Amino acid sequence: MIREVIESDLQPLLNLYLYLHEKETPDPSNHLTQVWQEILRDENHHLIVCEEEGRIVSSCVCVVVPNLTRNVRPYALIENVVTHPAFRGRGLASACLECAIQIAREKDCYKIMLLTGAKDEATLNFY
Repeated sequence: MIREVIESDLQPLLNLYLYLHEKETPDPSNHLTQVWQEILRDENHHLIVCEEEGRIVSSCVCVVVPNLTRNVRPYALIENVVTHPAFRGRGLASACLECAIQIAREKDCYKIMLLTGAKDEATLNFY
């Protein structure tokens, strides 16, 4: 199931990020809670997840950025694309990206950008 996050998804999402580039999950703190609440409230911040077998196994972020150029049309940034290793190769990240693309289209974005600092060939070929 592809969907946007809900409040109870924080810890499962942080655990998934360990397969992205994080070395450990952040300690619980007021700052973490504030940032999470800010993301949940922000209508331009879309944190998309794929849930399988009752757990979050893939995700990406799509941020729609208001813009004064291009006939006052926004643009979208896609970031933090990750899939749990046990679930890779099944098109789950692609499904998350398709959801992000659909959101960008619905918001009338004139472009969508996906940037990566990844160096490995498999990731670059995916993008």
